[in-house]
Amino acid sequence: MTDQPARPVTRATLAAYGVMAFPLAFAGLPIYLHAPDFYAVTLQQPVAALGSVLLVLRLIDALQDPLIGSLSDRFHDRRPAILAIGAVMLGLGFWMLFHPPATLPLLWFAGSVLVCTTGFSVVSINYQALGGLWRALPADRTRVTASREAFGLVGLLIAAILPTVLASGGSPARAFHWLALGYLPVLAICYGVLVRWMHTAPLTPPEAGRDGTGWWTLLRDRWRGLFFALTGLNTFASAVPAVLVLFFIRDRLDAEAYTGLFLLIYFLSGVLSMPLWTRLARGLGKVRAWQISLAVAILTFSGAAFLQQGDLIAYALVCALSGLALGADLALPPAILADHIEADRRQGEASRLFSIMAFVSKSALALATGLALPLLGLFGYQPDGVVTPGLALGLSLTYAGIPCLLKLLALVGLIVFEKDLALNRTPV
Repeated sequence: MTDQPARPVTRATLAAYGVMAFPLAFAGLPIYLHAPDFYAVTLQQPVAALGSVLLVLRLIDALQDPLIGSLSDRFHDRRPAILAIGAVMLGLGFWMLFHPPATLPLLWFAGSVLVCTTGFSVVSINYQALGGLWRALPADRTRVTASREAFGLVGLLIAAILPTVLASGGSPARAFHWLALGYLPVLAICYGVLVRWMHTAPLTPPEAGRDGTGWWTLLRDRWRGLFFALTGLNTFASAVPAVLVLFFIRDRLDAEAYTGLFLLIYFLSGVLSMPLWTRLARGLGKVRAWQISLAVAILTFSGAAFLQQGDLIAYALVCALSGLALGADLALPPAILADHIEADRRQGEASRLFSIMAFVSKSALALATGLALPLLGLFGYQPDGVVTPGLALGLSLTYAGIPCLLKLLALVGLIVFEKDLALNRTPV
């Protein structure tokens, strides 16, 4: 790692940095989607118990992020070793998760997920901090985050498809064995590429002699308060339909067989939209491009509230168009935060600042999980049950109406506080 001047990034350096996002994103679906189903169906573990364990683990996962950020900033000069520890924990937990013992499988599930998600958090927080420390030209920072998130979306897409392909030729246990066996070398190779990139990358180190800012001082800053508040509101808006998408497709559209296709269209659209948002951010500015993406999300996703049973083509179109906004949600906020770190000389707090983003994202998902389904329960909704016209309307409004309203509030906030967020301050 060297303190070199900013210079234009190349495709090779973007790929060398971005490739680590592939195994990080790949791990998410097997951990939170396939593993619970594997333990419930194959190992006959109670669904309620699995759900309770996951809820507790999600809370622990979110709460430990600020601690990970603090420790990572304190030992920033040992970041390759920190990344190695996180990668080993991620790989070990992933392997453990799909190789349970015959006794106490629920306890093994809890321990495996805890090891896996802790390793994931260690790697992802430090990995995003490296993107924030990359001394790139301001116009290139969106390219940095877009490249990273594009690799992540590709990993997500493959993770959505591969377990089904592997399971078609044998038992689920054997399929997940090969999945874990293939994941470990991919994780190791991507870690090696990232560390090699770190040795030559122009990374801005913390200023010598400048102590890290306390948490209270770090959070009470006006710019950071506005940014994290709007980011949290937008993330919560996106988390609500993420929690309800399977219910909406099955019980509102009667299209459960096409769930994989709809998700593929959505994520693929997000991947393909990255160059668009990079160009818009370069021409209009990152905050203005984010405003446009929110407007696109509202205009396109609001259409889902009016869909009826059997509207498959219309919903596929909603997935494709709203997927465009997904690319901006993934690429622009981290790039804006990276600009702030450079402008305000917050290199010594880079890991903590990105840990706050991680905490906000995980908290938003937990909040959406804790509010969306109980809200539907108040209407009398039961998953895979009889859906009356009133319940159908409630499901549609909760799935699409509430998120669009929340995104509208975030858009208004971005417009009202545009000058504050775009302000280039004199570092203090």
